[in-house]
Amino acid sequence: MQIADLLNTLLKTHAPKTAIISKEQNITFQQLSQDCFKLANGLSALGVKKGDKVAIYLLNDPEYIYSYLAVWLLGAVAVPLDYMLTEEELISCISHCEARVLIARPKPIVSLAKIRAGCPSIKHIVTAPAHPEAVHSLAGLIKENKADAPGVITQDKDCAIIFYTSGTTGKPKGVLINYQQLDAPTRAMAYFVNNDVKKDDTTLCVVPFSHLAGLIYIQATLVYGVACVLAERFMPLEFLKTVQRYKINWFWLVPSMYYALLQLKEFETFDLSSLRWIVIFGAPSSPEAIHRFHNHCPGAILYHGWGLTETNAPTTVIPSGSQNLASVGKPAPWVEVKIFSGEDKEIAMGDVGEIVVRGDVVTEGYYKDPELTKQALRGGWFHTGDLGKFDGQGYLYIVGRIKEMIKVSGEIVFEPEVEAALYKHPKVAEAAVIGVPDKLRGEVPKAFVVSKDGGNLSEEELRFFLRQHLSHFKIPHYFEFIPGLPKNRTGKIDKEKLRKG
Repeated sequence: MQIADLLNTLLKTHAPKTAIISKEQNITFQQLSQDCFKLANGLSALGVKKGDKVAIYLLNDPEYIYSYLAVWLLGAVAVPLDYMLTEEELISCISHCEARVLIARPKPIVSLAKIRAGCPSIKHIVTAPAHPEAVHSLAGLIKENKADAPGVITQDKDCAIIFYTSGTTGKPKGVLINYQQLDAPTRAMAYFVNNDVKKDDTTLCVVPFSHLAGLIYIQATLVYGVACVLAERFMPLEFLKTVQRYKINWFWLVPSMYYALLQLKEFETFDLSSLRWIVIFGAPSSPEAIHRFHNHCPGAILYHGWGLTETNAPTTVIPSGSQNLASVGKPAPWVEVKIFSGEDKEIAMGDVGEIVVRGDVVTEGYYKDPELTKQALRGGWFHTGDLGKFDGQGYLYIVGRIKEMIKVSGEIVFEPEVEAALYKHPKVAEAAVIGVPDKLRGEVPKAFVVSKDGGNLSEEELRFFLRQHLSHFKIPHYFEFIPGLPKNRTGKIDKEKLRKG
């Protein structure tokens, strides 16, 4: 995908049309394109060149879109970082990718000085808005530079994004996405919704741009010329007000967001008739709850799907009009999805095994982690770690997970990462974390903790401590203090016994 070509096309065909709506501000495609060219030239003046990493730490504001596109105009690598990450997690990810520039929105609990000290690769910090600790502001770079396309040509296999899917562990996991794969999500989206995307559509993004699900909104705006309304965070009542006010035509959310909407007593008072289709992704979901949502907007087609960052989701989606919401659907023709046994052999229809994926949409691996890459892509198939099965009609069903991961409202939480943070507390002798079902979020972490010498250790103390080391969604929702953890014959903690209670 050549970003300059897309922006130049939009300048010719959609210049006066609204591209982004944010905080009562309407940004046209002309302004979007020109500001992105200006920012790209500003970053180039700071020394950013093809292949350099640029970390982005912002809320869902237009500046995030500008940053992505400006980085790609230079053939550089965008490293989007969740705005909920702590200072410690930020330093871990930035150090791992050796980013040259950080584009950040400052906040009180993150010290730019400590980021500089902890990340020697950082040469410049650009803030939005301007900040006294930073020499450069994003607005300043836009104001000071010309709106000329930089003229950099990227190759398909050049790296475009590193998505981090872990935090403070000693080995962050950076998913590599190349320039060819930048159009994979929109290509799949068009296929699954039967090309039901119109240039006059308006969509609503409340998922973070630091995640693939948020990035797809940006890609759809560029590829299809739709208008995108931005929200910094998901607030159920405001979400419904926005759908009604702007006559939103389509969106995608994770199950917990749908559940939160359904819990509003005002839910059925809103006019959702503008919706043509809606999508649910990301976590175990309740078909009954989705049906209830759909009953209030029967004119909208309802889709249920599955995919990972590593497979450039969406990977599977139920066919248009299907009511089989227990399934996550079927793959696009250019993607192969199979079920493998523990011996990496394809198993019979109806049997449960690991879901594996093959195709040009699949990541080439994990940054600076050849062993993990080799393991995940063994035999030419990406091993997802998810358990599933196919039925006789080719529908895929998600059954569970192999790896130690918990999906909290679509956010991935790794059990070892939470355990590592718990072990940093001076009063913790042993700790183990598992996922437990939760009606609102799909699952949530639960921690089993053994205190040193039987000392006093409260849930409140641990929660306060973990806030310094983990994002809020990674902090266990439940704590159970026990005298000792069950072990197997080799001395490893037996989590199966914890799961069985």
